[in-house]
Amino acid sequence: MIRLRTVWNIIRQGGGIPCLFHLLTGLYCPGCGGTRAVWYLLHGQILKSVQYHPLVLYMALVLGTELICRLRVKMEYRRGGRTERKTKQADESVCCSGAFSPPLPMRRYEKEVILGTVIVLVNWIFKNYMLVARGIDLLSENLY
Repeated sequence: MIRLRTVWNIIRQGGGIPCLFHLLTGLYCPGCGGTRAVWYLLHGQILKSVQYHPLVLYMALVLGTELICRLRVKMEYRRGGRTERKTKQADESVCCSGAFSPPLPMRRYEKEVILGTVIVLVNWIFKNYMLVARGIDLLSENLY
């Protein structure tokens, strides 16, 4: 049974908010390591970030690419080189995944979601396998 005092001591010592799934089961949840991964990514330690949770870097790349694509479409539209209809039909299907994408077998954003889901599942299975079968705790290092 988890004691409230134990959770409070973990938070006070700078360990962040503990994962209740991990405290209850001893296994990692699919999101375990995500906060530390964001922290390391924001501090420029990309490999450490990927070690804790690879989805964080993947999402940063996807969001960055999407932002660049959308800015490019908006800039071309403002230059007057394209009509609004062409922008919605052509540019969205080639560059960006948006609400105006033409019907395709699988749009880019659907592929990105599937790949993100695969990353989370593989990460979750691998970290729990290493913890249970090999006795290696990949998330044991403190954040600071």
